[in-house]
Amino acid sequence: MKNKKWLIAAGVFGMVLTGSAGVYAGTQLETIKAYLNHGLAIEVNGQKFTPTGDQGKKLAPITYQGSTYLPVRSIADALKTEVKYDSQNNKVSIGSSSSSGGSTSTGNSGSTSPSTGTNTQAAGVKSKYLPADFPLPKDAKATSLIESNVGGSDKKVVLTYTTKETLLTVGTSYKDYYQTKNLSQNSQDIQADGFSIVGREDSEYAVTITGSVSATNKDLNEITVVWGEE
Repeated sequence: MKNKKWLIAAGVFGMVLTGSAGVYAGTQLETIKAYLNHGLAIEVNGQKFTPTGDQGKKLAPITYQGSTYLPVRSIADALKTEVKYDSQNNKVSIGSSSSSGGSTSTGNSGSTSPSTGTNTQAAGVKSKYLPADFPLPKDAKATSLIESNVGGSDKKVVLTYTTKETLLTVGTSYKDYYQTKNLSQNSQDIQADGFSIVGREDSEYAVTITGSVSATNKDLNEITVVWGEE
């Protein structure tokens, strides 16, 4: 599991927010130590993808405190997802407006636009769009949740949660779950120190699930789910 590669399947949402530092007041900026992750490979719909800026300059993902961040505008362009920056209100909007049903939550404080998912396995995860039978450990706690419903049709979810369940247990639960589905593509790598599952059901949905030990708390495991309708 040391040589990992992010797979962004068809129509699945890319994240994380970026902006121009010049538009922020000094009190809103905090100096951090992060790393440019030049070794991270990115695929979109199975094809190699290199994020670039407005002038065609290559953009490298950033790794900070164990999490990897992708340049949102470049990823959004590849996935045909609208991104708007509102400098007056210091806000970035991804996908359609909030009236279309999208919601965003970050951190441990919960969703800024609460959702009411039907999955009752984990009180700490409230997703509107994940399948009702999607496996979640009972102690799962969302640390990041981005959901969108672009154009009122294709639903997309990017979820990161923590759990004390072993990576073998969680990875095996997802393996067993997707063995019952009619997947046209199904790749799995499950080990004690991490796992990766990539699946796709033609014209229905694509999913990528990865698990590893939390970089900030060795007693927790961190699971990232990228799921989207096609």
